[in-house]
Amino acid sequence: MSDQPAHLLIVDDDERIRDLLKRYLMKQGFMVTAARDAAQARRLLSGLAFDLMVLDVMMPGEDGVALTRWLRGELATPVILLTARGEAKDRITGFEAGADDYLSKPFEPRELVLRINAILRRTPRPEADQTQQPVLMLGRLRYEIETGDLRDGSDPVRLTQTESALMKVLAARHGQVVSREALVDQLGRERGLGAEVAQERAIDVQITRLRRKLEADPRRPRYLQTVRGEGYMLTTG
Repeated sequence: MSDQPAHLLIVDDDERIRDLLKRYLMKQGFMVTAARDAAQARRLLSGLAFDLMVLDVMMPGEDGVALTRWLRGELATPVILLTARGEAKDRITGFEAGADDYLSKPFEPRELVLRINAILRRTPRPEADQTQQPVLMLGRLRYEIETGDLRDGSDPVRLTQTESALMKVLAARHGQVVSREALVDQLGRERGLGAEVAQERAIDVQITRLRRKLEADPRRPRYLQTVRGEGYMLTTG
């Protein structure tokens, strides 16, 4: 069984609920990615594998039931639906669409965690995607995702322990925004890193230092981008 934490996808158009769930579930030890609607969820699913998805039913545009129905034609990933509708007919509609569980709002976050864990216990973790790109090319730089080796041509580029941990997190989720909070959480778990790393201001400092090693012009970053109000994103450009 993988020693990596389960990766969850939360899809909810309510920013407050989405952020609260993300914070709580991360504190429970999960990796969490959040999407604001079905369209964004589809984009994330095109490049990432998740262990379980938590979908709000009442979303503008494509709702959670419709998204679940589409998912069942593409993936076997477990789905928990969240809804303010608690009537039996609504639950039946969700289950018929392919949901694994159904939780009515309002609910205790702890109950959601228990339901997630119950599903994960009986669901095999997905095999690693053998087609996943093992190398990221950042201009002249070559980054090995598995080993954390960064090279400029044949020359090694030395990273500090903190920079290496930062690259590992960003590379694992390249092409998507990683919040400062998520970076604080993930880096804080890295063995040997000091408590000073677990601060958002310290993350900004480390990002600036890492850019000096990745970018031709750190003041105009191409590969390690800032997404205003959201966090940072590593992209191959």
